[in-house]
Amino acid sequence: MAPRTKPESKSVIRVGPAGWSYPDWGGYVYPSRQKKGFHEATYLAEYFDTIEINTSFYNPIRPDHATQWIERVAANPRFVFTAKLWQRFTHDIIPTNAGGPGSTIATATAEDERAVRAGFDILRDAGKLSAVLLQFPFSFHRTRETVAHLTALLKRFADYPLVVEVRHASWQTPETLALLEECNAGFCNIDQPIIGRSLEPSAETTSPIGYVRLHGRRYDTWFTDDPAVPSHERYNYLYSTEELAPWAKRVAKVAERSREVFVITNNHYQGKGVVNALQLISILKGSKVKVPEPLRVQFPELEAIADTPPAEPSLFPLKRID
Repeated sequence: MAPRTKPESKSVIRVGPAGWSYPDWGGYVYPSRQKKGFHEATYLAEYFDTIEINTSFYNPIRPDHATQWIERVAANPRFVFTAKLWQRFTHDIIPTNAGGPGSTIATATAEDERAVRAGFDILRDAGKLSAVLLQFPFSFHRTRETVAHLTALLKRFADYPLVVEVRHASWQTPETLALLEECNAGFCNIDQPIIGRSLEPSAETTSPIGYVRLHGRRYDTWFTDDPAVPSHERYNYLYSTEELAPWAKRVAKVAERSREVFVITNNHYQGKGVVNALQLISILKGSKVKVPEPLRVQFPELEAIADTPPAEPSLFPLKRID
């Protein structure tokens, strides 16, 4: 497949976390005591130019919520959202006997589509929706049927800026990239535990939108079905700066062939993804960054990239207790 044409102007790179509403972020990302009117998205927009909306994966975005979120981030004119497509289109699908593992038939209805569009359109009309992520599970293998399902979805939502995340290595083929490029959809480059036929790290671009998602590397919990293991443990992982460095290079490579690049950190437990997002911004910009005060207390490693001294200097080095 011929390489995409390099954009004439420099790509815009936005780095931010996946979601903002996590109970365990209190006292880590957010202040333990919050002022009246505090909203998480407003707070994060002081530090990031994007957030990936996570709740849209579980239910369609309510139009009134979309309107409120636009107002919440208005103080940062550079800020835009990305959003996951409702899982009913990507996960709630019926297996078939034909085609082998991963063969599926979609169950989403026209009413489901209307519900999804109602929230997305509010964000898009305000110029605040820069990508819609179609996230598929590891069990979604490449077969004739699943290619047909993906193609149909790409056509169904073609009026949005689409990005596709697949996790099984059967999709890591030139044919997949050609399909996405033909449909003007981006390819999501991911970092995940490499177990079996997991999709490996990449720096692909198939549309003007480049996309990267970092999930962490919890090999011990990634595929666990042990009910004693809390669900958040899957994303309880902090990347070291050494682990982030190759991804910064991949992001730069993606940016060479994209108009916009989104780097989303999904290792969200106790704000670890926020830590790594700030570190990536610092690496990519080659400068220090603004750091939330609660987070720098919990993660002393942020002192190396913080652009201001701590609000309350300590006589002793801070140490996080995990």
